[in-house]
Amino acid sequence: MSLPIVAIIGRPNVGKSTIVNRLAGVQEAIVFDEPGITRDRTYQRAFWNDRDFLVVDTGGLVFDDDTEFLPLIREQAMAALAESSAAIFVVDGQIGPLPADEEIATWLRQQSVPVLLAVNKCESIEQGVMQAAEFWELGLGEPYAVSGIHGNGTGELLDQLITYLPLTTDAPEVEPISVAIVGRPNVGKSSLLNAFVGENRAIVSPISGTTRDAIDMLVEHNGQPYRLIDTAGIRKKKNVEYGAEFFGINRAFKAIRRADVVLLVIDALDGVTEQDQKLAGRIADDGRACIIVVNKWDAIEKDSYTIYDHEKLLQDRLHFTEWAEMIFVSAKTGQRVEKILDMVKIAAEQHKRRVSTSVINEVIEDGVRWHSPPTTRQGRQGKIYYGTQVSSRPPTIALFVNDPNLINDNYRRYIERQFRQSLGFTGTPIRLLWRGKKVRDMERSSANRATKV
Repeated sequence: MSLPIVAIIGRPNVGKSTIVNRLAGVQEAIVFDEPGITRDRTYQRAFWNDRDFLVVDTGGLVFDDDTEFLPLIREQAMAALAESSAAIFVVDGQIGPLPADEEIATWLRQQSVPVLLAVNKCESIEQGVMQAAEFWELGLGEPYAVSGIHGNGTGELLDQLITYLPLTTDAPEVEPISVAIVGRPNVGKSSLLNAFVGENRAIVSPISGTTRDAIDMLVEHNGQPYRLIDTAGIRKKKNVEYGAEFFGINRAFKAIRRADVVLLVIDALDGVTEQDQKLAGRIADDGRACIIVVNKWDAIEKDSYTIYDHEKLLQDRLHFTEWAEMIFVSAKTGQRVEKILDMVKIAAEQHKRRVSTSVINEVIEDGVRWHSPPTTRQGRQGKIYYGTQVSSRPPTIALFVNDPNLINDNYRRYIERQFRQSLGFTGTPIRLLWRGKKVRDMERSSANRATKV
């Protein structure tokens, strides 16, 4: 189902992201008292009365300044408007009309998209009417006094907005696979997103920290939709100052937790850094499926052995995610980029996979037959009675044993390898829960007492 899009337009620091959060009913867009926080265009799903739609947040429009990212922000805002069914022009009711607002209004009047004028920061209902009245001079029709913080006036704004939006029909949907693209600053995450989408949806710059918010994007590949989440580059904690970067990194960590699969992007020129290792550890701890994407492969001088040497070196350094598939790509040239989504689909399927108890116990029996659990000096030997899968995402298997302390780390790793060799689980972590006889007896006794009562 393709939803109509509503672009949120305005100069910097008028509260566009606050309006987006209000309309979408979430707190996804970064809100911070500093101009230029939003740079790329980010999408959130919204609903009003009988209409579903997407609101797209854009960077602050400035027409008379070409420094730093401003031309690229303009390009993103214009692209958002071009794909929209309607636009909301946000202005600051506390400051009043500025020449920058008049310049944007003149530009919007030349577009074919219907535009609604939202006068934000009208926290007082009584004063809000007077504040909004000043904006009639922009020539965009009735100004709506609203408060993105408190929600005042947004109902009237939405009532008018949905008159411009087409009705959407409920059709069966294939559930999108959520894919978070994470990595250190400047490893090519946004370039990779643009390569997937086939357009410059995210701003790409050699300046570290260009992406600040988590950018959601829907793409389709071979009939399967994917929700791609570009994230801010994650630096060492000690180098991060409180502000836009701090919030952006927090959003990146949240993106990892809400993803089905994480693309950990590594710079082929830099190799695996300590920060890459920490990110790999976090992905494993959060139980996410993972693909290691080695970007900028086009910049490496190669012979017939180069890729194998690099793969071994990278796998040795990324032992937290030794189960993850690895692919060498170039977002710049598009080399092997198409193959990534096929790998993502396999990893996502394995991440939510369930295996029957009988199959799990066949693997355990086979593993014990080849290599029995260790025996202590006192003659005590570990025993595995049976196992069963208790959850998925990631696959989690409970193994019932006589005493977990008798099963050492080497044997636990051996059993995990047996599961992987026999059942696959490509691209996803698996968790083994070792439960002792005492725990089971306590649970059984508790259940018996409850039955008697």
